[in-house]
Amino acid sequence: MTPSSRISATDINKWVWLLFVLPAVVFVLLMIIFPIAYTVHLSLHEWSGSATRPPTPVQFGNYENLLTRDPRFGEAVLRTFQFTGIAVAVELGLGLGIALLINGPFLGHGIVRALVLLPMVATPVAIAMAWLLMFQPTIGLFNGILKTLGLPPQMWIGSQDQALGSLILVDVWQWTPMMVLILLAGLTTLPSEPFEAARVDGASAWQRFFYMTLPLLFPTMIAAVLLRSIDALKTFDIIYTMTRGGPGFATETINIYGYVLAFEYFRLGNASSLLVVFFAIVLGISLFFVQIRKRWGATYE
Repeated sequence: MTPSSRISATDINKWVWLLFVLPAVVFVLLMIIFPIAYTVHLSLHEWSGSATRPPTPVQFGNYENLLTRDPRFGEAVLRTFQFTGIAVAVELGLGLGIALLINGPFLGHGIVRALVLLPMVATPVAIAMAWLLMFQPTIGLFNGILKTLGLPPQMWIGSQDQALGSLILVDVWQWTPMMVLILLAGLTTLPSEPFEAARVDGASAWQRFFYMTLPLLFPTMIAAVLLRSIDALKTFDIIYTMTRGGPGFATETINIYGYVLAFEYFRLGNASSLLVVFFAIVLGISLFFVQIRKRWGATYE
């Protein structure tokens, strides 16, 4: 064997990394890319899920029907944005306020922070069942409080006008701790010297908050809103357990409507096209927030 034909240790090391990366690549291909590709493929076909009747190609017919002839889709999109926008805005405000209150050392701060995070520990179905009992019109906690105050009882999730707001209340209760956790982590990384200098110069607490804390914390707030918005857009378990999209279609979001199309109406092609459009919406919102964060960071560099 000539020296040029020998495989050196350096040549071997160049390819060893493949042994470590390949399992992750295969996992991503099987668990992420393949389902997305299959969903896109199925969105171009009409299929009821029957094993005896294969999918029928319809090109972009499902998308045309979804975007031009299906009023329930437009209403579900609007309802999804309404649910997400209100819930995330309230969670951001409450999360910021709570994070500011519990930031820094104080007596029992460890216990307080643990209690704040408790809603995130419970499973969504258990949370939904507990809130169903509290929303119960006759023996529920909320109507009991209203009765004590001399106010008329409400239907809550049984009313088309109140159902979506009731679900937003549940979402705010469950996921405000996530905002608190992210914003509290951001607050702890802020430098203390500028705040001490501003305090010495006579800046009030509100001035320090609006002109220092908010601008410095803005990238963290954008990251928190991005993560929470993506999660809120995909909310399914709480809504399905509590209302199943009802009463009527009052709480039917994109995810709920996609589930109904696929597993109640057995229109898998239409459901797949809806999910592809939904994926594009979520991707677009994500890129929008990422660009805002980048531009804000470039402004303050």
